[in-house]
Amino acid sequence: MKTFKRYLITSALPYANGPIHIGHLAGVYIPSDIYTRYLRMKGVDVISVCGSDEHGVPITIKARQEGVSPQQVVDKYNDIIKQSFKDFGIAFDIYSRTSSKVHYQTAAEFFRKLYDDGAFIEKTTEQYYDQEVGQFLADRYITGTCPHCSNERAYGDQCEKCGTSLNATDLINPSSTLSGSKPVLKETKHWFLPLDNYQEFLEKWILEDHKEWKNNVYGQCKSWLDQGLQPRAVSRDLDWGVPVPVDGATGKVLYVWFDAPIGYISATKELTPDWEKYWKDSETRMIHFIGKDNIVFHCIVFPAMLKAEGSYILPDNVPANEFLNLEGDKISTSRNWAVWLHEYLVEFPNKQDVLRYTLAANMPETKDNDFTWKDFQGRNNSELVAILGNFVNRAMVLTQKYFEGKIPACNALTDFDKETLAEIPKIKEAIEQNLEGFRFRDALKEAMNLARLGNKYLADTEPWKLFKDQPERVATILNISLQITANLSILLQPFLPFSAEKLRRMINLNECDWNRAGASDILAIGHQLNQPELLFDKIEDDVIDAQLAKLQATKVANEKASAKVEPLKGNITYDEFSKMDIRIGTILEAERVPKTQKLMKLLIDTGIDKRTVVSGIAEHFTPEEIVGKQVSILVNLEPRKIKGIESHGMLLMAEDIDGKLRFVQPGEKVENGSTVK
Repeated sequence: MKTFKRYLITSALPYANGPIHIGHLAGVYIPSDIYTRYLRMKGVDVISVCGSDEHGVPITIKARQEGVSPQQVVDKYNDIIKQSFKDFGIAFDIYSRTSSKVHYQTAAEFFRKLYDDGAFIEKTTEQYYDQEVGQFLADRYITGTCPHCSNERAYGDQCEKCGTSLNATDLINPSSTLSGSKPVLKETKHWFLPLDNYQEFLEKWILEDHKEWKNNVYGQCKSWLDQGLQPRAVSRDLDWGVPVPVDGATGKVLYVWFDAPIGYISATKELTPDWEKYWKDSETRMIHFIGKDNIVFHCIVFPAMLKAEGSYILPDNVPANEFLNLEGDKISTSRNWAVWLHEYLVEFPNKQDVLRYTLAANMPETKDNDFTWKDFQGRNNSELVAILGNFVNRAMVLTQKYFEGKIPACNALTDFDKETLAEIPKIKEAIEQNLEGFRFRDALKEAMNLARLGNKYLADTEPWKLFKDQPERVATILNISLQITANLSILLQPFLPFSAEKLRRMINLNECDWNRAGASDILAIGHQLNQPELLFDKIEDDVIDAQLAKLQATKVANEKASAKVEPLKGNITYDEFSKMDIRIGTILEAERVPKTQKLMKLLIDTGIDKRTVVSGIAEHFTPEEIVGKQVSILVNLEPRKIKGIESHGMLLMAEDIDGKLRFVQPGEKVENGSTVK
């Protein structure tokens, strides 16, 4: 395997339309942080870059929903995400953002270089255009009926009911979400990157030269290449993003898939004036940490961009993870089915490492995995507290008790002592092999095996029973136990940085050099320890029950919303709507209809006449509370007999997600007979 002078670690840019959740952490940021910390501890020249991905249609949709500008949306979530990473101990060298001036300049220059080199093709296509608003519509701004499952609320890029990928032109009865009008097809010019031109290069580079990549990554790339690559648009009609830097491109921005990965380059530029040695020197090893939904962009599209530009290195590995589920269900930001990092840090103060440990132990490296609160509790109580914390505490407390907190001398070694000490460098080597192979779960398991080794060693030797008669033997046992503890404080640093640092403070060890790990003399004889503290404490059932109750409340709310929010009905014409005569009237009299639960007989002054209407509102109102209320009434509905009473019209009511009815009425009193238009 080739050796490299330096490493460039990139982590997928989180999208700045919401906070970070545990799925993001397990998929990308925990493995990235573990690997970066490991390299730093070895003394490797390494930088880790990340930042907020701040362009694209979801940002503009979020801005419209919240009634603010896209910049306000990304400012809000960039601050939340950046602070969450900092509080959680994700040690990026820089956390930048794609709305920065440096990024705009870098992305524009990258596009222009490819444009000037003739790397793009120009195509004029027809896209949906909203004539009322006066703009082209991105796919997510178009809804209609899915041609596959008849879902009336499908989007222009995908039906979320049946999961089918769509083109906006596939939709039946398409409608603009901006105005509600029917969009028209209109010609527009865009620039495309002809990925098919790079098919042969990518097949060799991936399928022949990188067979060591993870199976899920290699397999997805092969599937795409087997289907044959097609040109992909690098621009779109939108007013939020990096403007396309050529003449005749007014109102067009770089497509977010093209713009976002350039964010790695612009972040490195912000970090160091020597950025080119990390991006353009073959002695640099670049590794992308991403989730499986980004495999194609980082293994096929971005390398094609870099190849087209001509001066950049390509990623050496892309160890993408699969997805993490939550309590057996797919994590969903729209359904609030997630454990949000910024909330966790408030609800579990100083327990960053408990979550880091659980997510690393359950990392979805080869297949989707599941996070449960019971497993979180179990790993804390049964592993961090009972194994790691228990071993460290016993070794420290016994040393304070018998040797005034000083490292005792190591006397004659038994075969068991030698066997125990021989395991330390073996465990270190196993951790390294797993980290180099991006097997983070196995690496963590090996690190915890060192704590298990120490626990077993103390349990088998029982020094607390020997001190009276064999103080020298106890000195040896505790020396070995404390050397294991010192090794733990180094080898656990990539995984549990807060706890490892706390442990080094306890044993009064200032250094954290990976190259020192594996030795049995890290702590010198006579070295003074500090007072022992508990590394971890138990998490009780009531704490976990509260989290489960929180998720259950979310599930109930989602079920109510799903059950009660009715899908859009089919479009009607303006002429059909104009036939309805809706007026404002006042309820003069009200009484329940005998032998019915729902019906109420009303006398309503419509401003035209006084008429009887039978309405199904008796379960929601008493007659006394509605007399005198102004209501909306459809007055030209065909009369109908209901329970022997002739009803002349229909009340307009609003039904909320709980099934509660509300009158549709004017905000202030108006004349009876006023029309609703």
